[in-house]
Amino acid sequence: MRAFAELLDRLSLTGSRNAKLTLVRDYLRETPDPDRGWALAALTGDLSFDAAKPAFIRKAVEERMDPQLFWWSYDYVGDLAETVALVWPARPGANREPELSEVVDALRGATRAEVQRLIEGWLDALQPTGRWALLKLMTGGLRVGLSARLAKQAADDIGPVPVAEVEELWHALHPPYEDLFAWLEGRSERPSSENPGRFRPAMLAQAIDEAVDFAKLDPADYAAEWKWDGIRVQAVNEGGVRRLYTRTGDDISRTFPDIVGALADEAVIDGELLVMREGKVASFADLQQRLNRKAVDAKLLATFPAAIRAYDILAEGPEDTRILPFAERRKRLEAFVAREASPRIDLSPIQPFESWADLTALRADPPAGDPQIAEGLMLKRWDSIYEAGRPKGPWFKWKRDPFLIDAVLMYAQRGHGKRSSFYSDYTFGVWTEDDGGARVLTPVGKAYFGFTDEELKQIDKYVRDYTIERFGPVRSVRAEPHAGLVFEVAFEGLQRSTRHKSGVAMRFPRINRIRWDKPPGEADELVTLERMLEQMEGR
Repeated sequence: MRAFAELLDRLSLTGSRNAKLTLVRDYLRETPDPDRGWALAALTGDLSFDAAKPAFIRKAVEERMDPQLFWWSYDYVGDLAETVALVWPARPGANREPELSEVVDALRGATRAEVQRLIEGWLDALQPTGRWALLKLMTGGLRVGLSARLAKQAADDIGPVPVAEVEELWHALHPPYEDLFAWLEGRSERPSSENPGRFRPAMLAQAIDEAVDFAKLDPADYAAEWKWDGIRVQAVNEGGVRRLYTRTGDDISRTFPDIVGALADEAVIDGELLVMREGKVASFADLQQRLNRKAVDAKLLATFPAAIRAYDILAEGPEDTRILPFAERRKRLEAFVAREASPRIDLSPIQPFESWADLTALRADPPAGDPQIAEGLMLKRWDSIYEAGRPKGPWFKWKRDPFLIDAVLMYAQRGHGKRSSFYSDYTFGVWTEDDGGARVLTPVGKAYFGFTDEELKQIDKYVRDYTIERFGPVRSVRAEPHAGLVFEVAFEGLQRSTRHKSGVAMRFPRINRIRWDKPPGEADELVTLERMLEQMEGR
């Protein structure tokens, strides 16, 4: 357990992608089976314990110390695992630290009644860093800035194998991955990936720089289509097995049974998951009603009907079509969608253009006049094969420019993990009038820290210096026409919302820059956002 705890601790304190990759790779090389396999499963999100809940952790610590003192500590630190790791009053007598595999084996077989006893014994035996790692492992909230794909790449670096090949095998493997490590280290043959319903690693696009790339590229070599505003998915019907995956390989089949049953013929389709009504794409807000649900009922299926707008075909029957050029795959995709004739699957249309000037004009005129339905354009070389990862040149994305407004900081809250000591979570608002005609701020969005460390310290000091009210962990800051802090906020779109007092909600808001120079009274008004929304709705 100690080596795994040290790995998590160093990952959480390391910002560099390459440094994180090196840390995980070295851990996997130096740690024996099965511990390294369980660690890899935890880092990739493939390890969970149904019986281990945060409530058991809170109950255990409240029986060891004054509950009010614990909650005051938790409020200040902002992270359950970190708080418990620091304040846990260990009892003498427990002197053997558990191994990672010992913890995993015990939790996988434990009942809920046994979990609290296990937690207490392990916390007594571990030092603070080990306690923190144990609790993060149990709750699944590692948050060490490491993507599942980077963890797989670290495993791949053990042997001379492309990470895409590991990803294609992934759904045929099971923790603690002893067959994977044996293959990577040259001790056995490659595990079989021929399991029906498997995920194929996605091909991704590079962002285009129109000022540089257009001069190098020939528009005749590329097809253009809209980049629809949903989530990228892969629908699989293979050997009687139907699955729906996100672009990172997460299985979301249970959440979208209407999509899973839509493919009549065997194929693997790459496309965009959307909510569609009578052939028209609904807003992303409608799709959010279907995402991240463990179960869906008939009413939800009827109110928010999901569909796939197909981009590509990766397999047809037993044939792997990824090695074919895009032009050929496109013909096959068109024929396949026509044969299916399903209301759950339609085709992303190719947008004709002859020059980059034509494409620029097309980008400025999104479908149905609604820039929220399409995020921008995709460019794909007609002769490109379907290649996992983000190869340079075959595919480009040209996203629309973000919208910008100036808003005033209203509330701040401390973050988690490394940010737990700083106010790094901000709610901001714009000006409107109350019933009496007075000028007041109304909240329109919330965004997390996105600044340099120095800027974060400056904002944190501002929040502490100008706090006027406290609501638990939330601080209300001074925000008046002549006293306050202005943020320039970038966002991808707007939608109407009954949950927000302002009546509008932002899509992917982020702090673009701090406007130390701008008086709060000169920030934008709600009417500005309402006019933007009307334009987006094509009014």
